[in-house]
Amino acid sequence: MKADIHPKYEAVVFRDLASGVAFLTRSTVTSNKTIEWEDGNTYPVFDVEISSASHPFYTGKQRILDSAGRVERFNARYKQFGAKN
Repeated sequence: MKADIHPKYEAVVFRDLASGVAFLTRSTVTSNKTIEWEDGNTYPVFDVEISSASHPFYTGKQRILDSAGRVERFNARYKQFGAKN
């Protein structure tokens, strides 16, 4: 492998702005802002607008669409379309 062409892979805190939850993980993302973590060390912090802590799919708060009702309404509306008289 060539030297000095790969980005630094280091510990970074991702902070969810919607829920306020923060995750400490490793990444190549960089940030000028820092935060003191629970272990007493200071890490770069990267703010994200949505994460698994606030996304409706992962939190179980997603809306369920009534697809069966929509199909029935469509068929009822257009059942005569294209029918031969």
